[in-house]
Amino acid sequence: MLPAYFGLAYPYLLLLNIIIAIIWAMLLRFEAIISVAVIVLGITHFSNYIKLSKPSGTKEGSFKVLSYNIRLFNYYEGSRGKGSEKKILEYIKSQDADIICLQEYFSPGNPDELERTIRSALGGNYTSHIKLIKSRKSRAYGIATFSHFPIIKRGEIIHPGSSSLSIYTDILVGKDTFRIYNNHLESFRLKKMERSLLEEVTADDRETIDEVKSLSVSLKKGFVKRSLQAQVVKDHINSSKYPVIVVGDFNDTPVSYTYRKIRKGLNDSFVASGYGAGFTYKGNYPPNRIDYILYDNALISNHFDILKVKYSDHYPVIAWFRKAD
Repeated sequence: MLPAYFGLAYPYLLLLNIIIAIIWAMLLRFEAIISVAVIVLGITHFSNYIKLSKPSGTKEGSFKVLSYNIRLFNYYEGSRGKGSEKKILEYIKSQDADIICLQEYFSPGNPDELERTIRSALGGNYTSHIKLIKSRKSRAYGIATFSHFPIIKRGEIIHPGSSSLSIYTDILVGKDTFRIYNNHLESFRLKKMERSLLEEVTADDRETIDEVKSLSVSLKKGFVKRSLQAQVVKDHINSSKYPVIVVGDFNDTPVSYTYRKIRKGLNDSFVASGYGAGFTYKGNYPPNRIDYILYDNALISNHFDILKVKYSDHYPVIAWFRKAD
């Protein structure tokens, strides 16, 4: 379990170690060699967070996949959330993606009416695959996939004892069928903790110590549940008779078991065709990379973007694909 905790902090530990190595080197200390050795040992993870070379692929002749955790359209964000649904949908429409995968989809009223409203707001001829879980009163939340291409099959993956959701959608692109997995895996459930992680770790009052303990328990539960969910999702992926694209909010970093399990045998579109820092989460806790678009060898990722808009605590991620020769 300890490596999982370090995985959350990897990009920050790497930065700290680089700074320490530079300081030791300037002081001509032997410890600089040790710091450099540690950096080199973990360098395989570096490209999962930061890409220094610009992609050379073209977007022409590709279809476009967008994945976005929309934070319940900011329904519970008070005055900050007013008008968010319209703004989010307008922005998604402006991207003109062929396949749109949304996590934390939220319906405060009639879900059928909301679906019609969203399809109208997005414009174009989208078909949909939506999975909802009832909450209190008439409200429901869930996960949704919209496609310009024909949908020929819809299915879901059950995660027992959890509100996490995974759906798969078989989509016909020309003469080829692809299976799109849309996932929202177990969260850490840290919403009630208003202090930043840095404040919780550095403060010394009794209340904060209790919060840190609670934080540790939440993290541990999240790691365990996601590892089980990752196994279920991966087993389903392995049984697919079609080439797959796997997207969503994994709520875990590229160093995690969850990511490594699901990615095994697949490609990461950010690693293949992204550029710059890969952070996709920007909430109260330190930024990290937890949203992904993975794909198998039947496809090529021409280009990948993280869209830095502030409508949610996540950024939308978007990838362009073409069929491999």
